[in-house]
Amino acid sequence: MATLRQNMHEDWPDAWRKHLWLPYSQMKTAAPPLPVVGTEGTRIRLADGRELVDGIASWWTACHGYNPAHIRHAVARQLKAMPHVMFGGLVHEPAVRLAQRLGALLGGDLDRVFFSDSGSVAVEVALKMAVQFWLNKGVAGRDKFLAFKGAYHGDTFAAMAVCDPEEGMHKRFAGVLAQNVIADLPREEESAAALEALVARHCGELAAIIVEPSVQGAGGMIFHTADVLARIRALADRFDLLLIFDEVFTGFGRTGRMFAFHEAEVTPDIICLSKALTGGTMGLAATIARRRVFEAFWSDDPRQALMHGPTYMGNALACTAANASLDLFETEPRLEQVAAIEASLGTSLMPCRDMRGVKDVRVKGAIGVVEFDTTPDVDALRRRFIELGVFIRPLERVIYVTPAFTIDAADLQRLTDAILTVVRENGGT
Repeated sequence: MATLRQNMHEDWPDAWRKHLWLPYSQMKTAAPPLPVVGTEGTRIRLADGRELVDGIASWWTACHGYNPAHIRHAVARQLKAMPHVMFGGLVHEPAVRLAQRLGALLGGDLDRVFFSDSGSVAVEVALKMAVQFWLNKGVAGRDKFLAFKGAYHGDTFAAMAVCDPEEGMHKRFAGVLAQNVIADLPREEESAAALEALVARHCGELAAIIVEPSVQGAGGMIFHTADVLARIRALADRFDLLLIFDEVFTGFGRTGRMFAFHEAEVTPDIICLSKALTGGTMGLAATIARRRVFEAFWSDDPRQALMHGPTYMGNALACTAANASLDLFETEPRLEQVAAIEASLGTSLMPCRDMRGVKDVRVKGAIGVVEFDTTPDVDALRRRFIELGVFIRPLERVIYVTPAFTIDAADLQRLTDAILTVVRENGGT
């Protein structure tokens, strides 16, 4: 047994192929994943001794960089006291404190917090809330959603059904997923008028509108202005629809505001949060509803309760990590750091505009994007970035960076220099 354990330890970087099923990967042809033995700050340390500057902060979660001491120590203390207890009939201080703080940060009457363990599940809960909202009010048939082209809301079934059905990664499930109403974002008067007409035709069957504020993330890092959200909010009010904001990607400072919807000065009826909620330490998500949504479930009738409850809902360790992450937002200049990153990206990436094959360069907050005219060899680009000492994973036609807010100027420059090199090599000047 000891020999087996030793062999397993020694061979682990090669054993993945026999035992793991990796995300978003064709396992037969995918390049071997990089074996990681440590992280610190904005660096990923590999088993062969190399260090990579992380350009995407572990899918946008590690907003404070890796291994922030304040979060690590808080979780260690909580681990000694109580790592987890079921949320059915029980409650604990870390969850209560976190719910209070999230409500205060969001503002308005977004103050009823339902915890889960991933962004996709947070979206599932929001969609379920919206459908049951109407059922509890005695309104039948409002079980569809208005979503937008370019959207990505997660990989579970209801979430897949509100992603872009044509360009998104879930198009193989066409015909299996629930059919919703998909529209163009109302970016200007013409598309706004078309959207209004579409909603007028379908409002009797719609439970809610769901949108990613400011940036459609995994769908291609597609930006839109605050006016878009204002138009959608006005439309939801006119036709008496609930409005769901999916801030799984944009929440907690990524766009330059603590929450992207604050830029538009409109309030959703339900908001979904995850990703950076725990500062990149462990899985936690929250679906947060306004009072009028919650009140539709407040009843003497047990059938009107929200029948949902993830096993690790409100996990004490994760809630403690999230509280510690919020401490860092309160005590450290995170939004100022985001503004500095935005300025640096805006300067450093602009030369790509003049390079052959580039369609667009755009920057918002701590998000930098270079979009090609056509889809390059993404696997080749990923390998080239590794050779240049950075970890960047292009999405289809898009190279993007979403670094930790704590990244220093030298590492940020290394990321942008690598992008300039790769874009130049891909298309030339």
